[in-house]
Amino acid sequence: MPTDDLQQESRRYLASYVMFNQAVADHLKLHPTDVQCLNLLTAEPGPFTTGRIAELTGLTSGSATRLVDRLEKAGYVVRHRDKTDRRRVWVEPVPEAMRDLTELWSELSQGWRAMFADYTDDERALLHRHMQRTVELSRQQIARLRDKE
Repeated sequence: MPTDDLQQESRRYLASYVMFNQAVADHLKLHPTDVQCLNLLTAEPGPFTTGRIAELTGLTSGSATRLVDRLEKAGYVVRHRDKTDRRRVWVEPVPEAMRDLTELWSELSQGWRAMFADYTDDERALLHRHMQRTVELSRQQIARLRDKE
């Protein structure tokens, strides 16, 4: 397969994921970035500070603070001070509020599981490696774009 064809399909793939994320956000009445932050809070090991959320999302610290403000107002997260270091504030998902999101992800992931089941172990390993490399490349590209601002 020519590289140009792969790049074109990659653009379609990324656009379809952005549109999918928007549909999930609309369904939950949240901002798309908020949905992805909640996704990361359930996929990444905690605990979380606003600084850690900024790292995970690629947002600036100010934008991450506003994101946490929105999620707290919507009831998805709570903030609490560290018991040993009062300067540190932890951000924690609210399990009851996360239930709807978890149920929606579970329902939607059935299609993904079925699709992945059609691949061989070697193909899934390649996809896994590709996804890991894409995450790292995205982090690098975000930093590169931020450095130009």
